[in-house]
Amino acid sequence: MSSHKIGVLVSGRGSNLQSVLDRIADGYLPLEIAVVISDKADAYALERAEKAGIAAVAIPRKECVSKEEFEGKIDAALRAHGAELVVLAGFMRILSGNFVNKWTQKIINIHPALLPSFPGLDAQGQALEYGVKIAGCTVHFVDEGT
Repeated sequence: MSSHKIGVLVSGRGSNLQSVLDRIADGYLPLEIAVVISDKADAYALERAEKAGIAAVAIPRKECVSKEEFEGKIDAALRAHGAELVVLAGFMRILSGNFVNKWTQKIINIHPALLPSFPGLDAQGQALEYGVKIAGCTVHFVDEGT
């Protein structure tokens, strides 16, 4: 089975990253994680990546002069590590159209609720507060719209 190299963008603990790592390890996902990139230097997800022997890169947004510089550094890190696809796994930033267009149909997002209901932060909490009877997650291709 062929294997694609992915770059995973994260912002926090990395629970979605761990799920991807587990499914790769058990052979369910024919992928290789080339690099994990976080916008937060202290994200536990970076430790998860390092423990798994995966390149872990911190690119703090606050250390960049502009969004363009920030996204340029992410793009450069993805390409330097040979990523073919990008997975947003708890990445808490909206990417610009300029960035997205460089990776057209090659970026997916994992969102912890059934979209379009409950977008944004604390999607699971929003769903519980609303009292939904059915919950789930959404995995979708990222385009210029939010």
